[in-house]
Amino acid sequence: MQTPGLIVAPLTPFTANLTVDESALQRQIDYIVTDCRATMMVAAGVETQEYTYLSLDQRKALIRRTVEFVDGRVPVMVGISHPSFKTAIALANDAERLGAAAVQVLAPLRPFAGPPTQADLIAYFESIGRETRLPVTLYLNPGPGADVSIADTVALAKLPNIQLIKESSRDLARVSRLIVEVDRAGHARYFTTMQMLLATLQLGGSGATMPPPGCEIARHVIDAFVAKNHERAAEIQLQFALFPSKWMHRGLAPTMKAAMNLIGIPAGEPYPPYAPLSRDELTALGATLRTTVLAPRFKVTAAA
Repeated sequence: MQTPGLIVAPLTPFTANLTVDESALQRQIDYIVTDCRATMMVAAGVETQEYTYLSLDQRKALIRRTVEFVDGRVPVMVGISHPSFKTAIALANDAERLGAAAVQVLAPLRPFAGPPTQADLIAYFESIGRETRLPVTLYLNPGPGADVSIADTVALAKLPNIQLIKESSRDLARVSRLIVEVDRAGHARYFTTMQMLLATLQLGGSGATMPPPGCEIARHVIDAFVAKNHERAAEIQLQFALFPSKWMHRGLAPTMKAAMNLIGIPAGEPYPPYAPLSRDELTALGATLRTTVLAPRFKVTAAA
């Protein structure tokens, strides 16, 4: 995967009877590959993809269809997060058979309460590493997963099977330190998210992971940065100051699905009972998106 990396997690569109809308998923993946020029795709790997609402068989089907729709155009990283390392290993073995390039694993909570110790985390990831040849991405997202300290993150990054880290924090002090102690130290490639993208690139990190349509904005940031047009990169990065932050109280999945629908790439509504954005919220979101690099999408949508 080239550097800087843009790793994208497609949203999961659902039909009225709450099955995966495969035609909408394929349309979205084509947009991510062609228009956003993602360097890697994530299959059922982050909570915004709403895979946690699916049964294990449905989750496996979503992974399989994602790999099929990508069709070898970019590498695919398969989410295998699960409290049971045995289930995670089974998902990793499926990922290998599908031709995945890597797997992604959320740092697990202890199901019997209390934060996991460093020894707990190392044992969990070593157990997975012994059973798969695929590189492992350590996914850090406190809440759904454990709140892993800097020291524990560095220790995990030194495991031979962990080759990438996906960091959800917007904490610059944490991010900058881990870029130095993990990425620049050569232990693992370190990826952040939308609001941290440009700072990550400037400090020597490897890139960012995000859902669409944030990835289209990110592509413009990355292209400007690589071209050494730093003023333009900063100007575009500021578009993440309002989007999606102003709507994050509604949740990332509802906000990003609403944004995709507004730019003419159907992503459906959030899995119930969670509600989509209201009409007033959609109007405000659309007004903000029209001030970003996504503005031309509205002209295409209107014409259609």
